Amino acid sequence: MTIQTTIDRSSARAIGPLPKDHPPVKPRKTGVMLVNLGTPDATDYWSMRRYLSEFLSDKRVIEWPSVLWQPILQGIVLSRRPKKSGAAYDEIWNQEKNESPLRTFTRSQSDKLAAALSEHDHIHVDWAMRYGNPSMESVVTKMMDAGCDRIVMFPLYPQYSATTTATVNDKFFDALKKLRFQPAARTVPSYYDEPIYIEALARSIENHMATLEFEPEVVIASYHGIPQSYFRKGDPYHCHCHKTTRLLRERLGWGEKKLITTFQSRFGPEEWLQPYTDKTVEAMARNGVKSIAVFNPGFVVDCLETLEEIAGEAGEIFHEAGGENFTHIPCLNDSDEGMAVIESLIRRELSGWL
Repeated sequence: MTIQTTIDRSSARAIGPLPKDHPPVKPRKTGVMLVNLGTPDATDYWSMRRYLSEFLSDKRVIEWPSVLWQPILQGIVLSRRPKKSGAAYDEIWNQEKNESPLRTFTRSQSDKLAAALSEHDHIHVDWAMRYGNPSMESVVTKMMDAGCDRIVMFPLYPQYSATTTATVNDKFFDALKKLRFQPAARTVPSYYDEPIYIEALARSIENHMATLEFEPEVVIASYHGIPQSYFRKGDPYHCHCHKTTRLLRERLGWGEKKLITTFQSRFGPEEWLQPYTDKTVEAMARNGVKSIAVFNPGFVVDCLETLEEIAGEAGEIFHEAGGENFTHIPCLNDSDEGMAVIESLIRRELSGWL
């Protein structure tokens, strides 16, 4: 007669026999899920429409009443925007892998984190997207099928906003709500002022500037914007962004005129957080500033908003307005510095579970 046993995670020893008719019991695992914003599966009209419909239907992102917003979204917006957005994605698309850079880098982060945690054979690392594929629900299912009874979910947003961190948390717990047997769950908090994150940003800036043949007169920290109304309702994002910039100034030894904060990617008729990145870049060039650098501390990996909107479009605006030297400093991506941030925060949140 075969005796089946359960396995204790900490010691891998048998802790008791199971009845012979008991279904097989999988070794207990702990899941680690990295979650980024999302990406379309392709750049054609219908792929873009599906992605944008999911993204712009999120009530955390667009807070207008659905009865007002959905007719506008499904009519005017989704009849025009998918083609325009698809063309923008084509400019930065990873042609070799036929996917967006955001997907490429997020997958690489997951793979590198798994390697860094490989001494713990019960850790199962995976990645998901809030919008698009792989969906958070599908990855939760994979983790449960693999035997994960504990999951740490990491929203890859340094600065907290209801439009980003909160909606990822919502989607994660929506997936858990569908389960009869739920895992224990933890979420990684925002880390806008974590010393290891500030140090990683500072080193990335220093390393990039060491490769330049010019000295930027101004360095711009460009964060994704949110509507002013969200800030007035209590979203802490604006404060988090400014604190990240302030801590970077202190670390780099720069003044307020050398490193400034701006906001990009506004959408719709509302007033958004200011100053706007595009307007600032243009005004600087017109006022005689010849050399600038721009980086995106609110983005963990390079994506449409950093590569097309900043490295491409903002650079064109600066040059057309009379600027001479423009450089975009890449995101941390899957660099050693960037992975050190992710690994450090995950190990902290795994405390007691390793």
